[in-house]
Amino acid sequence: MGKRRRVAERRGKRPAVLGGMVTVVVGGAAFGVYALYGGGAAAEDRTATTAADHETPQVRTGPLTAAEVTGTANAFLTSWQQGQIARAAAVTDDAAAATSLLTGYAEDAHITGVTLTPGTPAGGRVPFAVKATVTYKDVTKPLAYDSALTVVRRAADGKPVVDWHASVVHPELADGDTLVTGESGTPPVKAVDREGGELSAAEYPSLGTVLDGLREKYGKKAGGTAGVELRTVRGEASKRKKVSDKTLLELSKGKPGTVRTTLSPTLQAAAERQVASRPRASVVVTRASTGEILAVANSGSFNVAFQGSLAPGSTMKIVTSSLLIEKGLASADKVHPCPKYFTYGGWKFQNDDKFHINGGTFKASFARSCNTAFISQAPRLDNDSLTRQAQQVFGLGMNNWSVGVPTFDGSVPVQSAAPMAASLIGQGGVRMNPLNMASVAATVKSGTFHQPYLVSSEVDGRTLATASRAMSAGTLSQLREMMNYTAAYGTAAQAMSGLGPDFGAKTGSAEVDGQEKPNGWFTAYRGDLAAAGVVQAGGHGGDTAGPIVAALLRMGG
Repeated sequence: MGKRRRVAERRGKRPAVLGGMVTVVVGGAAFGVYALYGGGAAAEDRTATTAADHETPQVRTGPLTAAEVTGTANAFLTSWQQGQIARAAAVTDDAAAATSLLTGYAEDAHITGVTLTPGTPAGGRVPFAVKATVTYKDVTKPLAYDSALTVVRRAADGKPVVDWHASVVHPELADGDTLVTGESGTPPVKAVDREGGELSAAEYPSLGTVLDGLREKYGKKAGGTAGVELRTVRGEASKRKKVSDKTLLELSKGKPGTVRTTLSPTLQAAAERQVASRPRASVVVTRASTGEILAVANSGSFNVAFQGSLAPGSTMKIVTSSLLIEKGLASADKVHPCPKYFTYGGWKFQNDDKFHINGGTFKASFARSCNTAFISQAPRLDNDSLTRQAQQVFGLGMNNWSVGVPTFDGSVPVQSAAPMAASLIGQGGVRMNPLNMASVAATVKSGTFHQPYLVSSEVDGRTLATASRAMSAGTLSQLREMMNYTAAYGTAAQAMSGLGPDFGAKTGSAEVDGQEKPNGWFTAYRGDLAAAGVVQAGGHGGDTAGPIVAALLRMGG
């Protein structure tokens, strides 16, 4: 008996070999001996085989432990650093995508000597620093940037894995994008303002994406020669969002060609200062009579001013008013209903603070931004009435603007019932950005739609978008009267104080689900300038976007 016990004890201390890795069981706990993995989840996967291993595996649940997060992150980063792509990809929840991008990182982007240094985890997120070398032919440059990964439980078995996205490899990448080093597909450009001064993102921070767009469109046409660079190459998803390629590292300089823009250096500088004073603010200034874009600025990195897609709120009532006046459903100086509530399509609509106007004119309802004055006309409109008005008169929603850089050209989809009614006040499915709404104000001021542009069509012979018809003289006159009244006495009066008499404006507040305050909108014209701005989650447009727009209109130009 004693002999059998000693044999069993000796057998209990024999090492178990798992997948070529030696594991020693001591005191009932398994400790993995391995060169690559740093412990945690990876080590747990290499414990000694027991009878339980032959049972149906249990799906792990519950929050990730610190050991699981650090172990998984270390496994991925160590394998990537050592060039063991398949092993690194196996630690993610999308091995195929990870393998493709990590392989391209070395072979297409020519990045070598990678050193990855993890930082302090925060929950499942692990930041890390990247240092490497980019080499193309006889040109070499160091590369350094910060990135992060997130560890999650895999749905199938609960195993901790890296939640795979292209941004893990580089924060400038979206899923489907890749990295490439080589002679740039497009030569660099030197963008200049309307007076010939060079435009740079260092001086004008808002112009980063604009300059990228100018290079993409005009690099091959401006007479420059290509250099060597590490750059992003956008995938289909990014292209659909009109995101431009981006240079991440310049290994050797090309010779830039010159592209002249319509931007005003004084207005651009002022616009930068204005948006810097408020978070999530965007603004555009145009010349009403021509469509020239004189300034564009955003306080965030995304170009909301050109590419944003937001409900415009009551600024859309300019377009709706032109429709109602043309159809004889409203007239500026005639009495028009503004009840406290109006129900249509099963939705009950109301005004801000539930106000109502008894016996007031349509102009008064417009100036005070009465929602029900517009909603009440929904039963007398066709489902596509607003869509056709926006397209035919204001040039919106046809995806055919050719500005010179990528833009979103507004969307006014055909809707029915309650969503159609909501679209009359700039909610529902209507989506705009400051460029679109500046163009709306400019159309009222000039009397006809002029497609906004940043680069003259004479540079490349492209065709600018046009509207199929203009408003009648009577409709235009009433619309100008209403916008002028709003700027002088309505919700826009405080912001537009002292800018009259040749001015007009409209405020807007757009509710967003899950957002405490609405997006504040403001669009206006003064003289030959038209502008629009939005402050997301800022509150009422007259108080937020209004001062930004008015300050720029006050400068003239």
